[in-house]
Amino acid sequence: MRFRKIAKKEKLERIHLSDHFNYKRLIRFVLPSVVMMVFISVYGIVDGFFVSNFAGELPFAALNLIYPLIMILGSVGFMLGTGGNAVVSKVLGEGDKERANAIFSMLIYATVVIGVVLALVGIAIARPVAEFFARSEKNITAEEKERLIEYCVLYARIILAALPAFMLQNAFQGFFVTAEKARLGLFITIAAGLGNVLFDALFVAVFKWGIVGAAIATALNQVVGGVLPLVYFARKNDSLLRLGKTRFNGKVFVGVCVNGLSELMTNISLSVVTILYNAQLMRYIGIDGVSAYGIMMYIGFIFVGVYIGYAVGSAPIIGFHYGAKNRGELKNVFRKSMCILCLLGVVMTSISVIFAGMLSSVFVRKGTELWSLTAKGLRIYSLSFLLCGLNIFGSSFFTALSNGALSLLISFFRTFLCQAIAVFVMPLFFGVNGIWSAVVAAELASLVLTVILWITQRKRYGYA
Repeated sequence: MRFRKIAKKEKLERIHLSDHFNYKRLIRFVLPSVVMMVFISVYGIVDGFFVSNFAGELPFAALNLIYPLIMILGSVGFMLGTGGNAVVSKVLGEGDKERANAIFSMLIYATVVIGVVLALVGIAIARPVAEFFARSEKNITAEEKERLIEYCVLYARIILAALPAFMLQNAFQGFFVTAEKARLGLFITIAAGLGNVLFDALFVAVFKWGIVGAAIATALNQVVGGVLPLVYFARKNDSLLRLGKTRFNGKVFVGVCVNGLSELMTNISLSVVTILYNAQLMRYIGIDGVSAYGIMMYIGFIFVGVYIGYAVGSAPIIGFHYGAKNRGELKNVFRKSMCILCLLGVVMTSISVIFAGMLSSVFVRKGTELWSLTAKGLRIYSLSFLLCGLNIFGSSFFTALSNGALSLLISFFRTFLCQAIAVFVMPLFFGVNGIWSAVVAAELASLVLTVILWITQRKRYGYA
């Protein structure tokens, strides 16, 4: 019943992909995706907030150590969703709604099957991966290291039990926008996010279940975020997309995977780079360094979530008009996006630098050594927000144009190659501050590449 009320309201106010987008219309269209990604970021860090405040530093460090494994496996959902979203929106732009729905259905069913397989693999390898991540920690006793590993394994296995739902949640983010139902996607995300906060408070703060309670809370709400969209699209609805009968098309599936490979690479690279950062921080500082970096990442998720939300929300517009061969609207959306992203960069960087201490105190008590370390590092790390929005949009932009190769090039260069080099080179000259500033150097180098690609490809696609 609630779905129908929301759908009826959206029908009166809906902005169509085929529309001309001025600033107001563009912002209105992408805003639900931005808010959705911010909510996903917020409830993604809720575990960290409750564990750090109610379970202790060791469980909090364990959560940060094992999280890359979960994100690597879950990022397959981003790949299928982003790559598939570009293909589906392009086919809709070409006027073939029936084929678009067949591709959409195939990808959602494939996500479920792949999710089950990856969940079983992840559960099986959780312990050896945790042991590998924890082996460089030399500032704790053997007993504490064993507890650290156990916390990692418990958290990972509970979360991974819900991996198919997590992957569906990731995949549906873009499809809601393509279906012209971004507000409904936002509603479901808010429902899942509020549920995560409620269950974390109950399981961790009240029942004192520690990291296990945090994992159960997150798993339950991934189920909400993944299953509710499945129910909606399986029923008759007034959106552009609906689940139905389909056949597996290997050629289309491979094309989707190739086109969405940049998003998979981004998430895998970020997870691998997080491991490298943790190793360097263990070497230079110890477990406090890992905790401080974890806090910076949590705060960064929110700010970067704004950029990812804009990229997710604008990608179907780009894909649709590319499919419709409407170069004038491509040029219009590209130019307006540049202005919006530059303004966002200045605003969010300023907020993060000015309020670094306040933001850090959400996770750690003000005045402590860990708080000082985090606040100082965050002020340096935050300079990356000035640049990363353009790089994130650049990768998403070429994915929407079905040019997965260029999108992958930007993602690999930005999230892996530059950061992997910077995190080892920068500390040689600047010590710990070099670790915090490595991401800034990586974003700056990546922006040079992104701008070069925009300039060289502008005549081919007609967006500038």
